[in-house]
Amino acid sequence: MSSSYLTSNPTKPLTHLDLLAMKQRGEKIACLTAYDASFSALMDTAEIDVILVGDSLGMVIQGNSTTLPVKIDDMIYHTRCVTKTCKRALVIADLPFMTYATPEMAAKNAARLIQDGGAQMVKLEGTKIEIIEFLVAQGISICGHLGLLPQFIHQLGGYKVQGKLAETAEKLLSDALAIQNAGATMLILECVPADLAKQITEKLTIPVIGIGAGKFCDGQVLVVYDMLGISAGKRPRFSKNFLADTNSIESALKNYSAAVKNGEFPTDEHSF
Repeated sequence: MSSSYLTSNPTKPLTHLDLLAMKQRGEKIACLTAYDASFSALMDTAEIDVILVGDSLGMVIQGNSTTLPVKIDDMIYHTRCVTKTCKRALVIADLPFMTYATPEMAAKNAARLIQDGGAQMVKLEGTKIEIIEFLVAQGISICGHLGLLPQFIHQLGGYKVQGKLAETAEKLLSDALAIQNAGATMLILECVPADLAKQITEKLTIPVIGIGAGKFCDGQVLVVYDMLGISAGKRPRFSKNFLADTNSIESALKNYSAAVKNGEFPTDEHSF
């Protein structure tokens, strides 16, 4: 069987500077998760700007109930699969649970994601200012992650919206600014009220990508299996099945990209 899309013409890859320019122009950034070469190639065809190799693979690929069992070797393997065929999108890889407890540990594992996996940027959860500063000093590009933090799920007590109270909203804004000041070049906001996400997005100069964070973020990200309606279990409220209106995965990916860039997704239905 032919897989001609795997050998498409080389295209200049996007960088964090391109994404920054998109924010400054008011152009929305389309992001999806991917875990293998075939989806990665299809996303390039659909002009997805950012591919996140997420530790969500622990749930949608491995069948775990949380992301916590994911190992660094799992992340390197799937990141390498994605970067084999990705020509345009910026590729971010997650540092999984307990792989960045100290600056030295974080640097070692981030280096593996970049050197062995081919990632251009690594993502870590929470307000790890010392670690972010250390990694940035080593030349590593960082994406922060605030709001609902899947690696903190036992502390949070479940998958719940974060920042609904005034004091927690204020802390999220303060944490976002601290992460930016530490040198991060992007931030993901997960499951926070749309008004708070709008405030954070306007305060920060770096791109803010939302998932369950309303329409005012600079871009959107979804787990690809959720937006295709093929994840095991219930689809999250903030997601949408883009495959339902077409018989083609490629068309669904293109429709998602267009909906994000045209401001048609997310709607209030997909927000908190």
